[in-house]
Amino acid sequence: MEQKENSGAIFKNSYKKEGDKSPDYKGTINCDGNQKDIALWLSKSKDGKSYFSVKLSEPYKKEENTAPKATTKDVWPQDLPFIVTILLAVGSVFSLMI
Repeated sequence: MEQKENSGAIFKNSYKKEGDKSPDYKGTINCDGNQKDIALWLSKSKDGKSYFSVKLSEPYKKEENTAPKATTKDVWPQDLPFIVTILLAVGSVFSLMI
């Protein structure tokens, strides 16, 4: 979402569950041209007054999977055709015995 400088938007965290420590509200702000994530928790002081506890952080970036993808060469043993041939031969022998 494009935001004007020094402004932002905060929304109720619809994924929060009872007893969960995740924020009650989340959003983004533009602070002097820098995009930040903002999180707010509803809290109560010792004398019972309600207030927001706030945390600013760098925008969340999903980590890219840098591990190479497995290929069939990595998954299947090199001698798989030999093993399949042996299993088929053994199965044929057993079927002849029955």
